[in-house]
Amino acid sequence: MPVMLKFLVAMVVVGAVSVWMTARAPESGLAGSWSTEDYRMAEGARHPVRGTLFFSEKDWMVLFFVLDDKGRPVRGSAEGGVYERSGDSLVFRHNHHLSGGSALEGLAESPLRMEIRNASEATREECRIELVQDRLVIHFPSGNSMTFQRR
Repeated sequence: MPVMLKFLVAMVVVGAVSVWMTARAPESGLAGSWSTEDYRMAEGARHPVRGTLFFSEKDWMVLFFVLDDKGRPVRGSAEGGVYERSGDSLVFRHNHHLSGGSALEGLAESPLRMEIRNASEATREECRIELVQDRLVIHFPSGNSMTFQRR
C-alpha cells in the first residue's frame, strides 16, 4: 500500500474515532474534543502545547506536543485508557502510553517510552479538575496542570 494511501486511511480512522467518541455523550460533562492550550509547571514555568484530548462515555485519549520558545515541538505524548469523574475529581487509568522528548524548564528529558497495560495493570492517576463552560483545567498529582478549550 503506498505511503500516501496509508496516511489517508490513518486520517480517516482518527476522524471516525473522534466522531464516535464525541457522539457518545457521558454524564461526566467531559464528552467530546478539547484543544490543548498550555502546560503549567508546579514551579511556575508555562509551555505552549498543541494537541487534542478526547473523552467518550468511559474512554479517553490524548495526543499533544510541548513547544519550545520558537514554537517547535520538542516533546510529546500519546496516552489513553478509561476514566471516572466525580465532582472535581478525575481519575485516569493509563492503558496506553507513548512519550519522549527534550528537557524544558520544569521538565526533565524524557527518553522514548512505550507501554501497553491491561485493565488490572493500568496506572491510576487521580487529578483535580476545574470545568467552567468550555474551559477545562486538569491539575495533576505532580503539581503541574494543563488547560484545554472545548472544540
